[in-house]
Amino acid sequence: MIKKIIRKTVQFFLLIGKLYRRTIAYFIKSQFKSTGTNFFFDPQDIFSYKTISVGDDVYIGPGAFFSASVSSISIGNKVMFGPNVVILGGDHNTSTVGAYMYDVKSKLPDNDLPVIIEDDVWVGAGAIILKGVTIGTGSIVGAGSLVTRSVPSYSVVVGVPARVVKSRFSEEELVRHKEMIRGL
Repeated sequence: MIKKIIRKTVQFFLLIGKLYRRTIAYFIKSQFKSTGTNFFFDPQDIFSYKTISVGDDVYIGPGAFFSASVSSISIGNKVMFGPNVVILGGDHNTSTVGAYMYDVKSKLPDNDLPVIIEDDVWVGAGAIILKGVTIGTGSIVGAGSLVTRSVPSYSVVVGVPARVVKSRFSEEELVRHKEMIRGL
């Protein structure tokens, strides 16, 4: 009997916590540059809200850190991010002679570049995506990968630095896949 009461009490508090996070997320959502429908994120994640556009059916796992102070981060539709994913759309100017890097406030044109995550992408837990990268439609970024270059559509990348290890589909499967999702 006591175990049942404890279990029900724990379930109640977990539900309250979930409702609290969803409510806070609802109000924070308006801080993003734009958002689509069915967008879920943890309100404790860290974002540079005004530089991030999010499409429809996007899930961002807990522990996310998405930052682009000058450039932008664009996330397509039907995208999934595992926990603890980092996206950095900027860098520091390290080329100024005679000044500490900390003190340099000027930026070079390539210091801040947009990050684009196209539709139907899955980014695994703990992946890091750096400035100027485009993750192509239908791609998978393996957990713990460091993405420093753009990823071709429908490919699987893993490693540090990330490299293409395979295509998601054969050419015939890709044609069939595209036909089927267009028909949805």
